[in-house]
Amino acid sequence: MTRILRIITSADLHGGGPIEGARRFAEVWARDGHRQDLLTLDAPGERFLTDYPGEIFSVGPPRGRSLLNRYRYAPDMVPWLKANVGSYDAVIVSGLWRYMARGAMKALAGGPVPYFVFTHGMLDPWFKQSAPAKNWGKQLSWWWAEGPLTRHAANVLFTTEEEMILADKAFWPYRLNGAVVGYGTADVSGDPAAQIAAFRAALPALGDRRFLLFLSRIHPKKGCDLLVEAFADVAAKDPTLDLVIAGPDQVGLVAGFQARADALGIGTRIHFPGMLKGDIKTGAFRAADAFVLPSHQENFGIVVAEAMACGTPVLISDKVNIWREVVADGAGLVEPDTLDGTRAFLSRFVALSPAERAAMGTTARTSFLSRFHVEQAARGLMAFIEKRKAELRS
Repeated sequence: MTRILRIITSADLHGGGPIEGARRFAEVWARDGHRQDLLTLDAPGERFLTDYPGEIFSVGPPRGRSLLNRYRYAPDMVPWLKANVGSYDAVIVSGLWRYMARGAMKALAGGPVPYFVFTHGMLDPWFKQSAPAKNWGKQLSWWWAEGPLTRHAANVLFTTEEEMILADKAFWPYRLNGAVVGYGTADVSGDPAAQIAAFRAALPALGDRRFLLFLSRIHPKKGCDLLVEAFADVAAKDPTLDLVIAGPDQVGLVAGFQARADALGIGTRIHFPGMLKGDIKTGAFRAADAFVLPSHQENFGIVVAEAMACGTPVLISDKVNIWREVVADGAGLVEPDTLDGTRAFLSRFVALSPAERAAMGTTARTSFLSRFHVEQAARGLMAFIEKRKAELRS
């Protein structure tokens, strides 16, 4: 049995792809006789992932609005790691730009247990372009925490070749041992008809109308503003089609999107059901005509893989780093992350015949099974970690 410790800011699934991926990998590894525990910066009293197949250790401070609190400064983290890391064969650090990077560096760099760092797209140049002033703060943090952390890591892990290329020279000095290991999510299960019925029951305003689905965090980088504007054009061409924008509204954008939809005359055709989970979430993927993600930055796009698992075509921007695979397999349509690009893939999709849309969905399912199934991704990562451990010992 190989014992992995994964360090991640939070075990709350509202955090998006990194914790979802960590959970799915742990499930596969548990079935194979391995174990992955989590060390989080959640407060000790917080409880997430009650069915997680390993232990979750929470060493973070109580929630608050101070700068240190938002940074998740946790004085108990380094002592905990020094006392417990010897019980593990390897450590995975998931993410950057929080205290866990500094804490992991202080406790692990130069130590006997090899560690690996997933950047999860956090070195993408989009962040530098969208917030140049904030980037200077990140450069300081890079000198103090992330740079030494990544320099001493056995490997810095990227989920696609595109992500690794984009990250190159993101900060100075940039010295790390990068490797592309792939990523994935679990296959779907359950009764499709019951799941679709559960979704439609949870969103009665939609009725039995056809719809396009956005399902992710509602955040400026996701391009929801482009989607609302572009859908207004498509709505006139196809009056039977609605749009569902589902996900947690992390920075208070939904009210503005709803007001803009009302002003465009499509307020009753765009629905904001909030975060979807379980069978309701799966039912939304299964029932949608297509999944849409016009994101400005996406290192992998775990929700894209989830949609493909359900046999749903994907309409994505070329800033979702698995776009090349989607194009190569014919699993969806790809355009730039602009208003014209978003209009283009929506217009191209609605112009397809029902048979062409169905064929694209079938291809999406096949592409998921061959490229993004979590079992092959998790086993591939475990094999990589075990190989690197052997190399480092020799």
